[in-house]
Amino acid sequence: MSSASACIQGIVRCAALSALVLCGAGQASVFAQMTGAPAAGYKREPGMPASAVPALLRDIGFDQYLDQQLPLDVPLIDEAGGSVRLGTYFGERPVVLVFAYYECPMLCTQVINGLSRALGVLSLEPGRDFEIVTVSFDPRDTPAAAAAKKASYLERYRRPGAAAAWHFLTGEAASIERLTKAAGFRYAWDERTGQFAHPSGVIVLTPDGRLARYLFGIEYGPRDLRLALVEASAGRVGSAVDAILLYCYHYDPLTGRYGLLVRRVMRIAGAATVLALALFIVVMLRRERSGPRSPASHPAPRIS
Repeated sequence: MSSASACIQGIVRCAALSALVLCGAGQASVFAQMTGAPAAGYKREPGMPASAVPALLRDIGFDQYLDQQLPLDVPLIDEAGGSVRLGTYFGERPVVLVFAYYECPMLCTQVINGLSRALGVLSLEPGRDFEIVTVSFDPRDTPAAAAAKKASYLERYRRPGAAAAWHFLTGEAASIERLTKAAGFRYAWDERTGQFAHPSGVIVLTPDGRLARYLFGIEYGPRDLRLALVEASAGRVGSAVDAILLYCYHYDPLTGRYGLLVRRVMRIAGAATVLALALFIVVMLRRERSGPRSPASHPAPRIS
């Protein structure tokens, strides 16, 4: 076997192995992020099987109104006590929207903690690449409670521009009801526990206020959050690498996460293999043409 043939076979094997490793690694990360369990805090009714859902929890959840417009004219109150419209925070950048009431003893705190951790890993900058809007769905919450909550999270999320880009809002019951219904956020008040039952997750919106992506749970993969922001911005934030990742990953509304598209990865691996072979052949042909001529090609010297 010639050295050229051996090199070609080696390139093909390496490309195929790389594609398999890439697919396997991507699938593993996707499955890992899909694991999780419902949040605790509510006891089952007497005699109810473990697989049954409590009656109260049947009415809560997210209705995904993808690509639908939020009412940006909803009046709210910011953490300083000023009257604002929801649209104040839209127009230039994608927005991460969080529904959480500020006296929540557990789940809301976990949701915002998870978001804060994911944001801390991203290279995207608040105020430059995105805005964060937290809205309380408890009309009893006050601007003072919103300000205290904001101060506590700014201690954790210490990024330049975070104070101006992360907003904690409150509102009257009519405004809250209008906004949560438009976003598909369903919650209920539990008289027995004196708490709200609500789903856990965040919503990413486009700069003009359309619902783009729902991310569920209390932990958000930085990759999922970044891709959601890049998609919501229509490519105005992020890098060329993000564009490649969006070609290989697809948002799944059922899981609220991005899953690997194996076929597209294989296409990229195949194209890379063909390109590598083409470059190799070009290099070998150039070497053959520019190499020194053999001694047989030189005329023998004359003996006088």
